[in-house]
Amino acid sequence: MSTKEILIKKLKDKTAKVAILGLGYVGLPLAVVFGEAGFQVTGVDPDKRKIDVLAEGKSYIPDVKTEAVAKLVKSGNFTATTDFSVLKEMDAVSICVPTPLRQTGDPDMSFIISATEELAKYMHKGMVVVLESTTYPGTTRELLLPKLGTEHNLNVGEDWFLAFSPERVDPGREDFTTINTPKVLGGITEECGEVATAWYEGAIKTVHRVSTAEAAEMSKLLENTFRMINIGLVNELAIMCERLGVDVWEVIDAAASKPFGFMKFTPGPGLGGHCIPIDPLYLSWKMKSFNYNARFIELASEINTNMPRYVVSRILEAMNDRGKHLKGSKILVLGVAYKPDIDDVRESPALDVIGLMRNKGALVEYHDPYIPHIHHEYDGWQMDSVKDMMKSVKEADAVIVVTNHKEYDYKAIIENAKFVFDSRNATGKLGKASEKVERL
Repeated sequence: MSTKEILIKKLKDKTAKVAILGLGYVGLPLAVVFGEAGFQVTGVDPDKRKIDVLAEGKSYIPDVKTEAVAKLVKSGNFTATTDFSVLKEMDAVSICVPTPLRQTGDPDMSFIISATEELAKYMHKGMVVVLESTTYPGTTRELLLPKLGTEHNLNVGEDWFLAFSPERVDPGREDFTTINTPKVLGGITEECGEVATAWYEGAIKTVHRVSTAEAAEMSKLLENTFRMINIGLVNELAIMCERLGVDVWEVIDAAASKPFGFMKFTPGPGLGGHCIPIDPLYLSWKMKSFNYNARFIELASEINTNMPRYVVSRILEAMNDRGKHLKGSKILVLGVAYKPDIDDVRESPALDVIGLMRNKGALVEYHDPYIPHIHHEYDGWQMDSVKDMMKSVKEADAVIVVTNHKEYDYKAIIENAKFVFDSRNATGKLGKASEKVERL
């Protein structure tokens, strides 16, 4: 039997040993899915705190239940370690590490490079490697292939197999999770795609295979660029509607009544999360090497990046209309997670809104039921969530809804607040807006 046939057999009968590099929002759910499917899974992460929590059978990711981790740890189907040398025993490796942007807007590939260099130390014949980290088209072929294959005299598609399958995690979502969200997958060669598909089909309900790793890389960027541009469109619409004296939320709901040809997007204080604000800029950066300017991406990014500043300008104007200055006023921000009902603050526009108001002299506090503490990585400030939210609502000169968590009682908040600026239309279902409330 060929190396490919032997590996596919091991993957299909689930005797193949699986490793997941990176145990964050993507890696841990994937490890659990593979473990529950019957694979013996080893998670590898340099953060010893994560490993210690997992060793106790506990989860630190809200989308992964502690009971699921505990069961897998007890059965022996899942272990976690900081020791990369376990990779020498592995048959299948998935790389799930962060891919942020640098302050300059360039891709920060350091996590992928570090994970690849560690894996390269233990590469061997008969291994399949799948990169899941979102990145620019060409990364799998240009970065991983030489380091993992060429330097070890291993022929890709014969001795080992390499593919890309973009993560599609949406934190807090319950209807579509890792197991039932279709997985796009593209191999470096036809044989690579065949082996990687055999692996992922052993745990994921639907695998959508494409012809190349580049097609798979590009598909993820299209998904998030589509969302980024449409969010930028409705954010600009919100600005235009405010100038025209038209309710943007009424306009969107009216357009959404059309049963075809329209997809509803809503404006807000800016983009957050690890995907939508970042991924399209990977594509824009890559295209610069082809002397091509990705104009839609650049324009949408400019609009979305400016939304926190626009929100603060609206707050300042609204307070002036009420005879108050932002400087010296007590401001309570409700919600700092980048989306409702999760504990993820990555790239959250709330941090920019808070920072801008602090710079204007406002006395800012925040409340978030999911996030007890925040800090701004670049500006250095930090703060804790207020303990008594309603007390702070009553004392604040303005309450700013940045994240529309479901557990907030917006009716009570309006009744007790002096003024509410609602950037998410969280109060929209309460009927005609109170004079106390101004919406984006």
